[in-house]
Amino acid sequence: MFSLCYLPTAGRLTLTVIKCRNLKAMDITGYSDPYVKVSLLCEGRRLKKKKTTIKKNTLNPTYNEAIIFDIPPENMDQVSLLISVMDYDRVGHNEIIGVCRVGVNAEGLGRDHWNEMLAYPRKPIAHWHPLVEAVGEGTLAGEGSGCEGYSGTSSTLLWQGRTASFDSQGSCPSPKPPATP
Repeated sequence: MFSLCYLPTAGRLTLTVIKCRNLKAMDITGYSDPYVKVSLLCEGRRLKKKKTTIKKNTLNPTYNEAIIFDIPPENMDQVSLLISVMDYDRVGHNEIIGVCRVGVNAEGLGRDHWNEMLAYPRKPIAHWHPLVEAVGEGTLAGEGSGCEGYSGTSSTLLWQGRTASFDSQGSCPSPKPPATP
């Protein structure tokens, strides 16, 4: 579960990661060491990425951490957030448990949550989001995720909430002026 809140006068987007539930066990212990990574995307390019703290040995972590991005109102129709729940590993690579996307170009709940945030400025809007498994280059498994085009490997659908928040600073470049003939 995570909340979104946009302050148009300040140009500030706050994503607060609250908690996750029913995460897939990624470690031999039967648990995971999850953290949440949030990437700010503008027209397909990653501008900023921020992470929550790592919660050790749990499938139901609580974060209550806020991530802040500075985005001017005129750029809100060009950005989206890619939220990845990761399993921290001391040795080797961290593994993707699951992902979701919110933004104007997301699908389903990801787009609905974004539009609700824009319709009610200055008010935190919280929703549970299902995680989608990243199954290979450019594809995702699952329904209603709004995560098309994400590249990754390994994860599951069992994450039904976001609970991490990040403090981050990022801005989307101003729209390009139209080409002159």
